[in-house]
Order: sequence, then C-alpha cells, then structure tokens
Amino acid sequence: MTLAEFERPYSAIPNLKKAELIEGIVYMGSPVRIIQHGEPHSSIITWLGVYKASAPGIELGDNCTVRLDTDNEPQPDALLRIGMGGQSTISEDGYVEGAPELIAEIAANCQ
Repeated sequence: MTLAEFERPYSAIPNLKKAELIEGIVYMGSPVRIIQHGEPHSSIITWLGVYKASAPGIELGDNCTVRLDTDNEPQPDALLRIGMGGQSTISEDGYVEGAPELIAEIAANCQ
C-alpha cells in the first residue's frame, strides 16, 4: 500500500486511534496497558521534556505521524526534532516529513 492509499481511508475514519504504514503494510495498535506502556511512556516523555527545556530549538512530539517516505508512516510514542535546520520538516498539513533526530517507541515484554 502506498502513502496516498493509506492516508485516504485513514483520514475518513474519525474513531480510529492508531494505524501505521510500515514498508507498505498497515499495522493497527492494540489496547494499551499501564504497566507495559503507559508508565514507561510517561517516563520517556518526562525525560525528553527535560532535555527539550534545556535545548533551544528542539521540538518534542508525542504520538505524531511521521511521513518517512512513500512506504512508511509510523506514529512513534515520542520524537525529538530540530525545528530549524534539522533533517525533518513540517508539511503544509502539519505532519513531520523525513526522519526526526530521535524516535522513541515503547516495546512491551509480551511473555
């Protein structure tokens, strides 16, 4: 599936919480638990927020869609990007385009 094919129906479903396009395949998010995801996520956001506060020009995103290329549109748990002069830009419709300087994703131990 291409980025255009992915975005068309995704934007037409207002109740959809999270879907990502990775190498042309659509992945839907599962329910989120506090111990496996919520608590570690809040720690990462706190850590990156403290870093952002001391680093002028850094932008912090929480669950933002990132248009990496025509086959990949992840929605990472957190990201940092350099606002001016970094490797990503903000599109006219408000999405991150290109690779941010840092992406953080919580991976639960599913044992």
